Amino acid sequence: MASAKEIQNRIRSIQDTMKITRAMYMMSSMKLRKAKQQLEDTEPYFFGLQEQISSILYHFPDMEHIYFDNRSKDQHEVVKKKAFIVLTGDKGMAGAYNHNVIKEAQRLCDESDEYKLYVVGELGRQYFAGQGYPVDADFRYTATNPSVHRARVISELIVELYKEEVFDEVYVIYTKMVSSISEEVEVQQLLPLKPHQFIKQEMLDSAMKKRGNSYNSNENPDGKSSEDDSDDYKKGTYENDGDFFIYPSPKKVLKKLVYNYVTGFMYGALVEASASEENARMMAMQSATNNAEEMLKELSVEYNRVRQAAITQEITEVIGGAKALKKKKKKQVR
Repeated sequence: MASAKEIQNRIRSIQDTMKITRAMYMMSSMKLRKAKQQLEDTEPYFFGLQEQISSILYHFPDMEHIYFDNRSKDQHEVVKKKAFIVLTGDKGMAGAYNHNVIKEAQRLCDESDEYKLYVVGELGRQYFAGQGYPVDADFRYTATNPSVHRARVISELIVELYKEEVFDEVYVIYTKMVSSISEEVEVQQLLPLKPHQFIKQEMLDSAMKKRGNSYNSNENPDGKSSEDDSDDYKKGTYENDGDFFIYPSPKKVLKKLVYNYVTGFMYGALVEASASEENARMMAMQSATNNAEEMLKELSVEYNRVRQAAITQEITEVIGGAKALKKKKKKQVR
C-alpha cells in the first residue's frame, strides 16, 4: 500500500492536470464558437454562388466546360488520376479525430492505382510521410485558424493542376460535425463538378428540350470561338438563350463563379474540419476531467484509509507503550 505522502503527491499531480484539461476545454469551446460563426457568415455567399451557377446551367444546359468535364468518359482508359486533399490537425489530444480521417484517407489511397496526396495539418503530414505515402512536400498548410486567403491559395494550386491534367478527379477528405457529440468523415468530390450538384436532373432535361440543342458551346452568336481570351473579353461578346443574357459569355462567367465556388467549398471544409477538431478536443478534455475527478475521489478515500490506519497504528503503539510502562512499574513495586 502506498504511503500517505505518495498519495498526496498523486492527488496534487492530478489536480494540476485537471487545471490543464479545463483550460483546454475552455479554449476549444471559444474556438468552436468562432468556427461556427464563420460557417454561418459564409453560407449566404456560398449559396448565392450555387444559385448563380444553377441559373447558368439551366439556361445553357448543353454548354461544355472544363470544370464539368468528365474526362475519359468516351475513352477506353479506366484508370483515372486522383488527387486527395486530406484535412487533419496540427495537434493531438482530440480523441479519435485525426485517427478517423487518416484511416479513411489511407483506405482511399490504397484502393487507387494512381494518385496525388495533399495533406493539411502537421500530424497528417508526419503520419503519411512516415508510412511511405507520396505526400507533396511543397504543400504545407496549417489547419489552425482557417482563412479565406489560405483556401484561395490552395484552390488556385489545385485548379491549375487540374487544368493541366495532372489529375482527373479531386477529392476532399475531412471531418464533419454532425452534432455536439457526433462527427463523421466526409469524402467530397471537388472536381470535376456535377450539374446535379446545382440543379435537379429533371430541370436540366427540361431545359435541354426547351433549348432543342440549339446552342453550340464552341460558337458565339457572331460565329467566334467562346474560348477564354482577353481580346474576346475586351470586345464584350455575349451569348443568350433568347431571354437570358450573359456578358461577356457563359463560359467566362461560369469560370469565375466556379473558381469562387471551389474557394468557398475549400474554406468551408477547412472551417468545418477546425470546428470538428475543437469539438473532439472538448469532448476529450471533458472526458479526461471526469476521469480525473473519479481518480481524485478514489485517491481521497485511499488517503483517508491510509491516514486512519496510521493514526490507529500510532494509538495502538501509545496504548502498548503505556501498558508496558504500567507492567514495569508493578514489577518495581514488588
